Amino acid sequence: MDKASFVSITDLSKEEILSLVRQTKYFEENPNQTILNGKIIATLFFEPSTRTRLSFETAVNRLGGRVIGFSDASTTSSSKGETLKDTIKMVSNYADLIVMRHFLEGAARYASEVSSVPIVNAGDGANQHPSQTMLDLFSIWKTQGTLDNLTIVMVGDLKYGRTVHSLLQAMSFFNPTFHFVAPDELKMPEGYKEFCRQKGIKFFEHKHFTQDVIDQADILYMTRVQRERFTDIMEYEKVKNVYTLHNDMLATSKDNLRILHPLPRVNEIAYDVDDNPKAYYFQQAQNGLYARQAIICKHLGINIPEL
Repeated sequence: MDKASFVSITDLSKEEILSLVRQTKYFEENPNQTILNGKIIATLFFEPSTRTRLSFETAVNRLGGRVIGFSDASTTSSSKGETLKDTIKMVSNYADLIVMRHFLEGAARYASEVSSVPIVNAGDGANQHPSQTMLDLFSIWKTQGTLDNLTIVMVGDLKYGRTVHSLLQAMSFFNPTFHFVAPDELKMPEGYKEFCRQKGIKFFEHKHFTQDVIDQADILYMTRVQRERFTDIMEYEKVKNVYTLHNDMLATSKDNLRILHPLPRVNEIAYDVDDNPKAYYFQQAQNGLYARQAIICKHLGINIPEL
């Protein structure tokens, strides 16, 4: 693989993760610059996105670069049968870096092998979402003051949720304790549990979203049950509303608890939680801008101060 690409959070060492977190802090304090002047970034979104696409494009614009690309694959030559390989090879003639979201797992890895410019994976199916992981890590670091020795409760769709898969792998450097809360149909896949066992990471599985589990959490990571990942709509209907966080459930939680969510939410976090100071998901989304500025610059080889 082209080492300049960012396909999986596992492409990064612990030191590289911490460096990117510190560079994200730098961009939080200095978001408007001209360091991408003369650079063109392509955003290729074969799958719908709001936050990820807009934050990548805002990141480029605020740093003085330009954006080309598409947000609807039906308007491109892929609708005429053009292969992903040909699309990537063509666009890499025009841009200095490609940000790509695709519905197929492994698409980003494949793209990185055929592209002549760096690929940044903006999500490939249920597999990986590494830029989301970097903004999650920055949000955890900023709110907790550390990434080490934290208890992280992951709730909802742990089977198809690429954000929880990536975060689990990234946190493996920092001695976390995980609690996985999911119905049988959406449990954390065995491969990720085996990863925890091999790394000596403590984890516990729960079917019920109880007060006891919430009260142990430093980070409560809520996820949406993703309708688009289900082939059987009846299966989706059975589990879609299985866990909902209400404000009164936070009454005895830790003072340092922060609630994260990759968004969009449907009904897994009630609106009465939004005004609780422990709710951090909108700030988390804002952090995505700074994290993506750091990622783009790193993979273009632009040196950035670390704060």
